[in-house]
Amino acid sequence: MWHGAQTDARTAMRPLAELVAGHGLVVVVPDWDSHADDRGRGDLLRSVEFARQRADGLILVGWSLGAAAAAGLAIHARRFNVPVTHTVCLAGAFMARDPITAAQLPTELPAQRTPFTLLHGSADDVVPVETSRSFAATLNDNEWPVEFVELAADHGSIAGAVYDSGVDRYFAAEDPRVLAVAADVAARIASVVER
Repeated sequence: MWHGAQTDARTAMRPLAELVAGHGLVVVVPDWDSHADDRGRGDLLRSVEFARQRADGLILVGWSLGAAAAAGLAIHARRFNVPVTHTVCLAGAFMARDPITAAQLPTELPAQRTPFTLLHGSADDVVPVETSRSFAATLNDNEWPVEFVELAADHGSIAGAVYDSGVDRYFAAEDPRVLAVAADVAARIASVVER
């Protein structure tokens, strides 16, 4: 489970990670630095190796820029020899360069297809919901399995986080309304294991 562009922000996703773990899944939430020279690629790939030592197949979950990274790794899974079984993207910042390949996500995708679930908040004022709609269309055009769901959420609540404009940072939510959104997202993440 990868956070967004904030440096070392895994604690912002704590509520969502705990809710997913409550469904009996093993969750790895690493810190990574999107401002590093390699845009966080090394941190992200080390976290994948850490998770691979604990599981046979991986469900990638990414939020915002972390979603772009998860999508990039899923698309290029064969190149990186990573057993991705499903990718869940929360408010995916697909218009940004993917930190794994340092390039825009391609529009022509490889034949090796793994399923995607794209979740995006209708009240997201950071990454427009159209970004996920457009990526869902790209996946469909390439015959990759995709489910796109628009939720009553904003950019933070979809990941169990709240934004503090005073310090320009996301933090783990305590608000019951935000935690209810996170519980719904966690259930959707857990449901992909049953498919």
